Amino acid sequence: MAGLVAVLAALELSTIFGLLPEETFPRISSDLRELAGMAGGAELWTAVGHTLRGWAISFGLAVVIAVLLGMAIGSSKVLHAATNAVIEFLRPIPSVALIPLVVLVLGTGLQGKVFLATFAASWPILIATIYGMRDIEPVALETARSFRARPHDRLLSVVLPSAVPYIATGLRVASTTALILCVTAELVIGAPGLGQSIAVAQAGGQYQLMYALIIATGLLGVLLNLVFVAVEKRLLRWHPSQRAQEAVR
Repeated sequence: MAGLVAVLAALELSTIFGLLPEETFPRISSDLRELAGMAGGAELWTAVGHTLRGWAISFGLAVVIAVLLGMAIGSSKVLHAATNAVIEFLRPIPSVALIPLVVLVLGTGLQGKVFLATFAASWPILIATIYGMRDIEPVALETARSFRARPHDRLLSVVLPSAVPYIATGLRVASTTALILCVTAELVIGAPGLGQSIAVAQAGGQYQLMYALIIATGLLGVLLNLVFVAVEKRLLRWHPSQRAQEAVR
């Protein structure tokens, strides 16, 4: 909080002392007042709702697709070897490079936004799941085999508990990635949401409104991250890393 206040104060003073042009960079205090005023109206919450809708759909699709694929690839050496080159080829492609194709095929509505966000959010979950499935303690796995545990039981009792912390980290990263791509799609292709509202405000020279909406987008990202951190801590209380953090506190 102290660091955040210091950054906001530095931006405020930069505008006051003329280091930043007030015409295109209004004072942060004015932007915050604008945001507070918008919070009482329906326009802001409608834009937030459109953005969250696209985020929820794309994030849900990314979770289902990436977790299932990651578990299959991570548990099979043959499948991992067969798909590794394909993954390494597709993963570096930025989602924004697909925007022209998406506009032509899916249009500028919710479908295009969801596709771009799903494509970007799937990779952190997929990679984390693959590494989690492959980073199994050999002693634990051999112990389960020595007790003649069935493959289904080994998966539930040994493999998944070892992979869950990796998957949880991938989910947290993918959550932010999905939000970024939803807002980016709204900015570029004009899909309804916070990004579209920011673009409209910028085109109309309403810079105070534009920065207020940018702050709202940042606050939304912080809120989603805090939610995922809290859920991760609660679900992984049994994991040594979480117990070590509690012990430090």
